[in-house]
Amino acid sequence: MADASHPWSFPVLVSQLPEAGLHQVLETTPAQRGLLAAAAGVTAVLQAEASLEVTPEAGGRVHVAGTVRARVEQTCVVSLDPVENDVEELIDVTFAPPDQISAMPKSVQKEQGDDAEIPDLPEPIVNGAIDLGKLATEFLVLGIDPYPRKAGAAFAAPETPPDPDEHPFAALRALKEAPGGSKGKKPKGK
Repeated sequence: MADASHPWSFPVLVSQLPEAGLHQVLETTPAQRGLLAAAAGVTAVLQAEASLEVTPEAGGRVHVAGTVRARVEQTCVVSLDPVENDVEELIDVTFAPPDQISAMPKSVQKEQGDDAEIPDLPEPIVNGAIDLGKLATEFLVLGIDPYPRKAGAAFAAPETPPDPDEHPFAALRALKEAPGGSKGKKPKGK
C-alpha cells in the first residue's frame, strides 16, 4: 500500500528469492505517481517504471541491479513555465543482513591496516525483506534535475542604467546633497 512515506513500495522477501534470482518490472499507478511527485518536489510524475534483477549471493547477501526510468514535469527555473524531463538512473546496490554490515569496516581495517579505503557498505535487509519500490524511488529522486530549464530559456541580468542619476538610489543621494541635507554634517557628540 502506497502512502506519503513510501509512495512506491514493493517488498520482496529474501527467503523466497529463487536461487537463480528474480527479474522484476515495477510500474506505478496514478496514485503512486501523485505521491512520488510530492516526495520528489516536482509538479507531476507522468510515468515511472523500474526494471530490476534481484540476485541472491553467498552469506545472505542480495545484489540488485537495473534501471529506473521516469518522465517528470517541473517548473523551469528561468521562465517558470512547465517543462518535462526524462530521468534514467542505473541501480547497482548490494544488501546484507544488518549484523554483517557493522562488522565490515573493522574486518577491512584488520586485513589491510588503518589506512585502508573502506568500500561502500551494503544496505541493510530490513525484517527479511528488500523494498524494491523504495530503492527505485531513491534513485529516481537522485536523478531529477534540481534546476530544470525549458529549451531556449536563458537568464538575462537586469541592465544597469549608464547614467548615475537613473540609479535606484539616486533620489537618496539627491536628498543627502540638497541644502539642509546631511552632507558634511557630523553628528553631535555629548
